[in-house]
This record gives sequence, C-alpha cells and structure tokens, in this order.
Amino acid sequence: MYTPAHFREDRPDVLRDLIGKYPLAALVTIGPDGLEANHIPLLFDPDPAPHGTLRGHLSRANRQWQNLRPDVEALAIFQGPQAYISPNWYPTKQETGRVVPTWNYAVVHAYGSLRVYDDPARLRSFLDRLTAIHEAKQPVPWKPADAPPEYIEGLLKAIVGIELTITRLEGKWKVSQNQPAENRAGVAAALTGTPMGALL
Repeated sequence: MYTPAHFREDRPDVLRDLIGKYPLAALVTIGPDGLEANHIPLLFDPDPAPHGTLRGHLSRANRQWQNLRPDVEALAIFQGPQAYISPNWYPTKQETGRVVPTWNYAVVHAYGSLRVYDDPARLRSFLDRLTAIHEAKQPVPWKPADAPPEYIEGLLKAIVGIELTITRLEGKWKVSQNQPAENRAGVAAALTGTPMGALL
C-alpha cells in the first residue's frame, strides 16, 4: 500500500481498534485463476504475539478456500471511516484558490498465512463467539442455541473456518495531515458528528 510517512499509522492498538469497529474485511487470496476476494467479518485474536490472528468462515461452496496457495500470503483489508473532502472547507481556498478535492480515510491491511479447518465443534465454538460479540448490543441477544439444533448442524456442514495468522499490519490514516492547520480545522468542522470527524 502506498503510504507517505505523514499518513502512516503504526500503533498496534489503533490498528486493532479499527479492525474491531469495522470487522467486515475484503479477504484477498491468489489461486489458479488469479486474485480472488470475498467480503467477510473477521474477529481479531491477540494470540500469537506479536500481531495476532484473524478468524472467520467461508461458505463451503465458495471456491476461495479450495484455491488457496499456501506459499502466498493472504491479505485482509479493513476500511474504517471515510469521507469526501470539499475544497470549500479549506480557508486557503479564499486566499490562494490552490486547493482541490480529496478523500480522507482510515484503512488497515493485515497480511499472513491462511489456514482452513472444518471441525464441527471448533466451528460451533467460533460461531458462538462471533454471534455473542455482534449480538451484544441487542436488547435480547440471539444465540445459535435459539435455533433448532438440526438447523444449526446443517449450517455447520455448509461452512469452513479460516484463520489468518498475521505476519504484518499496515495502517494508513489519510486525515488531512498534509494540510495547514486552518484547513485541517475547516475539515474537522465540516465533518463534526461523523465517524470521520471523530478521527480528526
């Protein structure tokens, strides 16, 4: 990923926070037919150190897991807040006119080796955890045990688990750092109350 030094974000806790808040990742692998990408929620686990593991699942019918090349890294791309930035928000527009539109965003790229498993007990344990995390804010959280057992057992046969052991993390926070202070303030004012505004 092209990352000028002023946009680079290296703090592990900040990168993990974005992954936790925006868990839907584009999982990119290479197979016999070239690049493949699917969008799936991934859970971050801090073990093993130093970077941790991402866990998720794919449909058994999805050929991505069958076409994995174990000798090639997989890439999970997490996209956080993003926003169009209008030149109208820059005070320097009035002074010089030397401004153009841009886009601000925060992203994390996680690289590593990808493994597949299909043990039903392990898959069920993962799905219980995944559901508990995403249902936590519901007034009455749903859990797999709420569905008929035979229904859940059938679904478990239709998926495979995946684990990406992270070998490196890259973060890019393009949030107007290359602009003078007055322009950064103008962008922050325009984006107040938005997810992107919270990053400024």
